[in-house]
Amino acid sequence: MAWERRTWMTLAAAGGFIAVAVGAFAAHGVTDPQAKEWLKTGAQYGFMHTMATFACATFMQIGAKRARFAPKFFLSGVVIFSGSLYAMAFGAPRWFGAITPIGGLLFLAGWATLVWAAAGVDKPQA
Repeated sequence: MAWERRTWMTLAAAGGFIAVAVGAFAAHGVTDPQAKEWLKTGAQYGFMHTMATFACATFMQIGAKRARFAPKFFLSGVVIFSGSLYAMAFGAPRWFGAITPIGGLLFLAGWATLVWAAAGVDKPQA
């Protein structure tokens, strides 16, 4: 799959849909407190990073071309971070949570990429 703007914006929109659906399910369809917390945390971070993916389009629009690399980190982080929490909430073994921090590192890499991208905005032309 090519990582074109259209592709990652579509994936971000789908991720936002999933985050809202999971958050609603956590609020109304889950009684186990630990599962509820995992779903809530996964939905919160998933939604936050789908919105960050949309922000990358704005960054690119204002000249921060390097922002095109951040969605790969954000969306991969959502799959790994939120996905592992969702999996545990639905019965995956607890050791599955050992991969959750990998998703967190991907989130950090995405934000670091945006810092790098922002450094190129409004630079005086030589």
